[in-house]
Amino acid sequence: MIKVNLQKQSGYPVNTRKLKKSLQDFFISKGIVSEAEVSVAIVGAKKMLELSKKYLKDKSKHSVLSFTPEETKSGFVYPPDGIIHLGEIIICYPCIVDEARKEGKLIDDVVEKLALHSALHLMGIHHD
Repeated sequence: MIKVNLQKQSGYPVNTRKLKKSLQDFFISKGIVSEAEVSVAIVGAKKMLELSKKYLKDKSKHSVLSFTPEETKSGFVYPPDGIIHLGEIIICYPCIVDEARKEGKLIDDVVEKLALHSALHLMGIHHD
């Protein structure tokens, strides 16, 4: 079973049920069928900028960031609980609202698209 831990800063209105289901289905489609978990945080612009400065050493505006366990700790160690920790996805809600408005899409659809894109990164699949 894939567990999606979701945290929303400031109660941003995101369809959490849809997002969790999409991520679970995605990881299952990629062959992850054992006990695993991924963390997702929906944050504001200030928090995203703080994370960008800390981890990327830049002041750019990012819609989404993803971190594998190797990037957030000093090396990966399989946990004693047997659960595979896939990583963390951080989504900037104000950036998503802007992006949805520009693209003429629903906010939840943009959140889902970027979360799935980040899930690819967690699996080691990157773009140029």
